[in-house]
Amino acid sequence: MSRIGKKAVAIPSGVTAAIDGGQLSVKGPKGTLAMPLSDVIKYEVADGSISVQPANDSREARAFWGMQRTLVQNLITGVTEGFTKVLEITGVGYRANSQGKNLKLQLGYSHDVDFAVPEGIEIKTPDNTTIEISGIDKQQVGQVAAEIRRWRKPEPYKGKGIKYRGEYIFRKEGKKK
Repeated sequence: MSRIGKKAVAIPSGVTAAIDGGQLSVKGPKGTLAMPLSDVIKYEVADGSISVQPANDSREARAFWGMQRTLVQNLITGVTEGFTKVLEITGVGYRANSQGKNLKLQLGYSHDVDFAVPEGIEIKTPDNTTIEISGIDKQQVGQVAAEIRRWRKPEPYKGKGIKYRGEYIFRKEGKKK
């Protein structure tokens, strides 16, 4: 039994959910999101909540149960609050600057890195060493953050690079004299 899957997802006021044509559509103050429905899971929208149950007793249905409930919860959270990831840049001369639909990164290469911001994502740079990525789709926000981080991952000796806020970088010892 899935402990997560048993709980119904509450639909807050101002949010509407509908199942049509094999998709669950959720509309809220920040926008609209849709998710394809799995065949092994049964979805039900009733009296202010969405319940997720396995359609049969197969192993696959039980395995998908909790994950599908979490995906539905992410849709609701996305259209009401949105998601944010914060990246921090460490290193001498490393900086970021948001310019409209582009993010300009100076990461110690011979050239600047221009990152095109995808549709539905908003990037802010409150200062030169902080990047705030926000949007309504959790997967897309995480993907954009991973693509930006990939340009200069934190290295284990001085910790220079791009890291998530709150991420711990395991530091190696230098040579002993």
